[in-house]
Amino acid sequence: MSHTHQTALVWFRRDLRLADNPALTHALSEARNVIPVFIHAPDEEAPWSPGAASLWWLHHSLASLSRDITGLGGRLILRQGASLACLQQLISETSATLVCWNRVYEPSCIVRDTNIKRVLKDQAIECSSHNAALLFEPWQVRTQQDKPFRVFTPFWKHCQTRLAEQPLPLAAPNLLPGVNKSLTSADLSSLHLLPRIKWDSGMQAHWQTGEAGAHARLQQFINDSASHYATERDRPDKTGTSCMGPYLHFGEISPRQIITALHEQQTPAESYLRELGWREFSHHLLYHFPHTTNAPLDIRFEKFPWDKNAAALQAWQRGQTGIPLVDAGMRELWHTGWMHNRVRMVVASFLTKNLRIHWLEGARWFWDTLVDADLANNTQGWQWTAGCGADAAPFFRIFNPTLQAERFDPEFNYIRRWVPEIARLPNKWITKPWEAPDIELSKAGIKLGRDYPSAIVDLGASREAALDAYKEIK
Repeated sequence: MSHTHQTALVWFRRDLRLADNPALTHALSEARNVIPVFIHAPDEEAPWSPGAASLWWLHHSLASLSRDITGLGGRLILRQGASLACLQQLISETSATLVCWNRVYEPSCIVRDTNIKRVLKDQAIECSSHNAALLFEPWQVRTQQDKPFRVFTPFWKHCQTRLAEQPLPLAAPNLLPGVNKSLTSADLSSLHLLPRIKWDSGMQAHWQTGEAGAHARLQQFINDSASHYATERDRPDKTGTSCMGPYLHFGEISPRQIITALHEQQTPAESYLRELGWREFSHHLLYHFPHTTNAPLDIRFEKFPWDKNAAALQAWQRGQTGIPLVDAGMRELWHTGWMHNRVRMVVASFLTKNLRIHWLEGARWFWDTLVDADLANNTQGWQWTAGCGADAAPFFRIFNPTLQAERFDPEFNYIRRWVPEIARLPNKWITKPWEAPDIELSKAGIKLGRDYPSAIVDLGASREAALDAYKEIK
């Protein structure tokens, strides 16, 4: 095979896999030597630099990718600092004439990558960027009026008509030529991605990171849950969801790999594909409305009378609100770096409506504690629940945590797992211990305010207060 370039750099970012990696495939087709590179530059993603849970995942994912690359005869070069300066230094050290990468779609990254491409081209370095993260580029999906979609259902219907256009996933390479032993690489530990205080043991036990972990989790979902996803996806007491979020965020697997696997194994998954559609829609919105990371899409909410209650916010963060389903979700999040999607909606509704605390406070906490913290999904999810985003739930849709628990955790196993201090309460009272008779609390060994918090807010009264506040901007 003749190659146009002697040496190419492949700049890994949010695409930490070898299979179905368009930038890597292109580099191998164009260059004799291919050097995989990862540059740690979290400040370039400000104000949404990776949170602590994301950094934990990144450390282990990079370790996995490095092992996989070594197994193919290559070597992952780690650098830390400004991306452009690091790339220019590597170009100088390797005489590379081609730099390949897969696109990321956060506003700050788009600005950075556009500048890097311009500067390198001015220096006679060829740049090649690719789509490895989405089924469709955000600018490729438009309404009949040639505008961005703002409602999910027509967006996804449009996308579904084009799913057949999706190419098959690219194969992983068999060999990575071009090991340069003189190239220096930072030690992974020097990036300081892991927490100094060891709070990550729960996450370590819960997840298998890396490309192999992504495919193992997908196969587990196909074998155990996919066929009844539509009926069990809302049950936090069951493993009815795919848990593919962090693998998709870090690019350890691609959406078209997931769709291909579902199709090849003849798995009925229409409702699950719709969730992949929501991910596409979230990126579509973030690309076309980049200000929404910090501001509401519905400008009426700029005047909403949010409450600044630091004590209530801290109780919510720590899972100490006295509302069992809310506390269960927040504790699951802290322990595993993940929270069931149904419960995410409940805790978000409770924060933004019952407590009337700004959705950005919730978005920032999720950003720091979720292993699948994705700026597009996080922004869209919080604005949807708060009622201020595209295709948002109406503000008057206020989730009642008690009714949600009774409906979706009917045996209350989820609450009992994550809120063990009230586990001995009878089913009748476990979702609303503030209503339990003293004798029942006593039998369960509970004194509210001592063993488990008294509810920090009355669900009914706070609902009415939220609706009154909404009238001010309606």
